[in-house]
Amino acid sequence: MSRKNISTGSKWEPIIGYSRAVRVGNQVFVSGTTGTDANWQVTGDTFAQSKQALANIAAALAQAGVSLENVVRTRIFMTDITQWEAAGKAHGEVFGSIRPATTMVQVAKLIDPAMLVEIEADAVVA
Repeated sequence: MSRKNISTGSKWEPIIGYSRAVRVGNQVFVSGTTGTDANWQVTGDTFAQSKQALANIAAALAQAGVSLENVVRTRIFMTDITQWEAAGKAHGEVFGSIRPATTMVQVAKLIDPAMLVEIEADAVVA
């Protein structure tokens, strides 16, 4: 079974030793993804960051040869669970008809204080 590592070119990938996503056979695993833009900046509220994180996930999935429709599970990590509706709205706009299994939890903090949400995704090609 072949393995394909997907990179975003982040300076952190080689330092930490991770890939944005990994495809093995018919499965794709997307690492925790934040709402960083093309300039590696994080701005906006929980909704905006969630939308950007999901767009970043979609881009990684495309590099792996799959799409959002193949996502079977997501995990949403938030620094303030009282903002769950904002993250949920963004998730629902992207996955409303796909409806993957999901988890939403609060964490103490993310790697950068500006980051409010981080999302993981797993996809399977049937």
